[in-house]
Amino acid sequence: MALRLIILMAVLLFCLSQVSSEFQSENQKTHPAVVVKGPNRRLLPYLDCAGLCNVRCSKHSRPNVCTRACGTCCARCKCVPPGTAGNREVCGKCYTDMLTHGNKPKCP
Repeated sequence: MALRLIILMAVLLFCLSQVSSEFQSENQKTHPAVVVKGPNRRLLPYLDCAGLCNVRCSKHSRPNVCTRACGTCCARCKCVPPGTAGNREVCGKCYTDMLTHGNKPKCP
């Protein structure tokens, strides 16, 4: 009787371990990788600032200046607006309120 109970418990534990490992691998596929950044150690998604800024500044009259400013804004605000112009309010107050030394909007 004790042997049957031990075998039953072993099978039950094996089944539970298989279900939990399938759930973990499925969970990793649906959620993107997160990166810990900053002094407050919040979990933030990885953002490809260089690629997004290249798209954002592709039609700008001065693409190198635009890309440099966009990279700074992306690093600080963790956001790049969609499209090649406008839509700055999508990224929020951080992006729209950042100014240059001449009190002009910094972020393209």
